[in-house]
Amino acid sequence: SSTDLLSDELALTTSATLTQAGTATGLISTTGLGRTTTTSTGQYTLFTAANFTDDGANKVYLKNTDTDAAKYFLVSIGDLELGRLYAGDFAFFPWNADTGTTPDADIKITPSSTDSMTLEHMLLNQ
Repeated sequence: SSTDLLSDELALTTSATLTQAGTATGLISTTGLGRTTTTSTGQYTLFTAANFTDDGANKVYLKNTDTDAAKYFLVSIGDLELGRLYAGDFAFFPWNADTGTTPDADIKITPSSTDSMTLEHMLLNQ
């Protein structure tokens, strides 16, 4: 929902059935909804690829719960920087958990501030 993106208010709603790779069977596992609070600008590993199904139908949810518009989390997979999640932003994306690459496709975050920041996260997997 957004009141300032277009000249008219925009509100979108969608739903999806999340299924295992190559089947109509729903995803059956989750890491549960968790929160990681950071106090340094060092890189943190959220999900280690080797712990999950390689090339499975993994889905990742991330949300920056901060309210300071200047603070963000840089989100990376392996050495690839996906982008920044600023205050209130969220991301939902598929993840292959590939361990056949160098480096592995671990999901990492790098906070922009040494102030306490919290990232909400969950992995849905098969």
